[in-house]
Amino acid sequence: MQFFKVKTAEETFALIDKNIASISAIETRLIEDALHYVLAEPVTAAENVPGFDRSTVDGYAVIAKDTYGSSETMPGFLTVAGEVAMGKAAEMTVKRGEAVYIPTGGMMPPGSDSVIMIEHCEDIGGLLNTYRQVAPGENVIRAGEDIKEGEILLEAGTRLRPQELGALAALGITHVAVYRKLKAGYLSSGDEIVPHGTKTLETGQIRDINYLTVSGLAREWGIEVIYGGIVSDQFDIFQSRARELFDQVDCLILSGGSSVGTKDYTTEVIQSLGKPGVFVHGISIKPGKPTILAVADGKPVIGLPGHPASAMIIFRLFGERLLRKLKGERIEKKPERIYARITKNIASAPGRSDYIRVRLFEKDGEWWAEPIIGKSGLIATLVKSDGIVEIVSEKEGISQGEFVPVIASR
Repeated sequence: MQFFKVKTAEETFALIDKNIASISAIETRLIEDALHYVLAEPVTAAENVPGFDRSTVDGYAVIAKDTYGSSETMPGFLTVAGEVAMGKAAEMTVKRGEAVYIPTGGMMPPGSDSVIMIEHCEDIGGLLNTYRQVAPGENVIRAGEDIKEGEILLEAGTRLRPQELGALAALGITHVAVYRKLKAGYLSSGDEIVPHGTKTLETGQIRDINYLTVSGLAREWGIEVIYGGIVSDQFDIFQSRARELFDQVDCLILSGGSSVGTKDYTTEVIQSLGKPGVFVHGISIKPGKPTILAVADGKPVIGLPGHPASAMIIFRLFGERLLRKLKGERIEKKPERIYARITKNIASAPGRSDYIRVRLFEKDGEWWAEPIIGKSGLIATLVKSDGIVEIVSEKEGISQGEFVPVIASR
């Protein structure tokens, strides 16, 4: 068996977007139970937020013109004509030369156009001394300034974070249509792999840590994971276990056996699950070249390298993209990145994207990325790293002090 035509990282992202369709099952959930779910329909605002002009500070509602020229040395003077009660409609009209006390969030009384902060004025027996001038609209949120009636507040495909739930609550929305939660299956393969709880290892045995790292990432992304256990390097057994797990889930994840060894059956097993089959077999990156992506009868299948660092980096890069697409989530072209200065020179082979594990630290008000150099099978490099630096295929390396994109661990 040979690698298919190896893809670049950019080609792989494009193929994921092309080949992976979102699930079709939609459910209605209370917003308090919808955290991290993905909206299946857009949400349109049925009202303005706020529904009235309101103050953003504790102070006095005034007509801005009446404060012009006010200063610490030459204060202005206004008559305090009353106050706005919190949670009540403001019915008193502010006239020229008047001021009305207003709390933060209070409704602006008719006639007023601004609020002078309580720190910048002083009520002395009903006479308000103003020690600075304010501009029209200062310290005021206008009706509909936050959310305007009729506008699309949230697009379909939006993942609901706490802030989105707060916006929905502000509009009085109690239920939303979302895509149901995904279920992924995970299966490890290899005669040398044993359960991670194994106390004493025989010579040549390796504990199955990839299940914990890979499934841990999936659970962080809000996906339920079913563990299919460990399967030996025998095609019939591997194929049978993969099929059994595949039938229970929305996406199947296989770890190990994605290379070109004589007992690496992952590609054959994936091809047996359904059509159209493999669309990526090998990515021009380091670490993680022996990676398989496929679609079998509408379900995506991911074949990860066996080395722990490779498996985790590949899953963070391409597995997350694939699963977010499957969830129906709108996504950017590439994973989110921050920028930091690299602490040392790193060489890279042109034509291949390299991903270097780094430790992030702050120095002189800037973020710096310190490379953690190690082979893809070294577990400690994962523990020490805060993210991975991307060296794109067009570059032959990066220089000390250069700003580099870092895909930070979450």
